[in-house]
Amino acid sequence: MDDLSLHILDVAENSVAAGASLVQIMIEEDRAADRLLIVIEDNGHGMETEFLQRVLDPFVTTRTTRKVGLGLSLFQQSAQEAEGDLIITSIRNQGTRVRVVMKHSHIDRKPMGNMVDTILTLVEGNPQTDFVYSHIYDGKKYTLDTREVRAILEEVPINHPQVTALIRENLLEGLKEIGLRVR
Repeated sequence: MDDLSLHILDVAENSVAAGASLVQIMIEEDRAADRLLIVIEDNGHGMETEFLQRVLDPFVTTRTTRKVGLGLSLFQQSAQEAEGDLIITSIRNQGTRVRVVMKHSHIDRKPMGNMVDTILTLVEGNPQTDFVYSHIYDGKKYTLDTREVRAILEEVPINHPQVTALIRENLLEGLKEIGLRVR
């Protein structure tokens, strides 16, 4: 994968596939500390201890359509290439947490990519799931919580085109306000 947003999308989609009703994505970019932290946490089915111990092996997957599960192992490789690592914790029937940390300025760190499209893809494709996306950039924070959006919408589906257009606008403005360059 060419950028971190695609890794985040992959992990979040795994969360949805694991039955999560809530997926929280937190990104913290601290340039003064030269650290990039990404945490993706869900309330899905979680993993059995045995599977958790093997989940970073690229030849381990729960999918029946193919025999490899490269997503997490590639995400771990991306972190390690930038002097970081990926740690997974999971409790059966409670959820899973993927924590990635890496050196922000490392020459081999993949670019963040398009988080606006990543979040919109998750919301549009998984209207039954709530997402909380927080992005902290040098101490300034932006958060989108689809539970708050749903409370305003009442009966209108969250993936209605007019709603997703408003979410896109909110994401773009919010990320710009904290100092990020967005497309």
